[in-house]
Amino acid sequence: MEKAQYAILRFAKYKGPEIGRIEAHDERTKEKYASNPDVDTSRSRLNFHLVKPHRSYRAEAEKQIAEAGCRARKDSVRVVETLITASPEFFQGKKPREVKEFFEYALEFIQSKQSPETIISAVVHMDEKTPHMHLCFVPLTEDGRLSAKDIVGNRKKLTQWQDEFWKHMVKKYQDFERGESASETGRTHIPPRLFKEAVRLNRQKEKITRLLSETTPLNAKKKSTEIEAILTDYIPSVEKLITRMKKASGAVKELNAEIAALKQEVNSGKASVQRQLELARKLQEFEALQQTVKDLEGEIAAIPPEIREKYKTKTERKETIALE
Repeated sequence: MEKAQYAILRFAKYKGPEIGRIEAHDERTKEKYASNPDVDTSRSRLNFHLVKPHRSYRAEAEKQIAEAGCRARKDSVRVVETLITASPEFFQGKKPREVKEFFEYALEFIQSKQSPETIISAVVHMDEKTPHMHLCFVPLTEDGRLSAKDIVGNRKKLTQWQDEFWKHMVKKYQDFERGESASETGRTHIPPRLFKEAVRLNRQKEKITRLLSETTPLNAKKKSTEIEAILTDYIPSVEKLITRMKKASGAVKELNAEIAALKQEVNSGKASVQRQLELARKLQEFEALQQTVKDLEGEIAAIPPEIREKYKTKTERKETIALE
């Protein structure tokens, strides 16, 4: 029996500094991708744009917002990132031309729903396990308002997007099935970036642990400086990850409940064991992520107070200078 194939559409909203990090990933401007082991830089030359950015994502967003005459608050969503892909099985045996046709056809759908002028970039990554497109647009409505909420802001709208995306894609690719979206099932989507960020921070944690173990009275000053340099990124990144984890924590309870329900169905012969195993894997991954975050919190607490105080003083001094 052939495995079901799905066209996949997901959205993420970004407000400020994180836009630069999304751009660095999408446009492959980093030299190394230690936080994302799926990236094979030897294949990055195969990536291609369907829409090329004219300037940085943030600069383009601010330009469009200003030209539309919108007032953007500090917490306004300035960029919506759309991830478009399909089940890995769909791409098996496809020629590069056929892969490109798939993403061009998907782009047509987005352009029919969102003004093409608002699209900052649409880049297809061929250097990871499954081809996928990152498409970023400024959430300007037809009447010129900046409102990600109006465009992708609630379950009803997300379900409409999924319905219409499937209807569009199935016209050309008849084998696609209509999957259940998180908005329909009530399941919380756990962003892959949470897992990748945890891996990156765990590596930083190991480096800090090593530096602390190597510290002696003779090299304390040098090691302290090295640790401070890492903490500049490490501490705020861990704090941000913890915040994002809290937002996604409902996923564990939901997956637990769904697995329990599926066990009953499996016992009665009504549900797929494969589906149960899939959910169990997701739960295991998320619990591992929770443990990693707990370990990271413990590692911050274990950093000697004098080093943390130096970091805090240094950070406060920078903020004071920035305000002056």
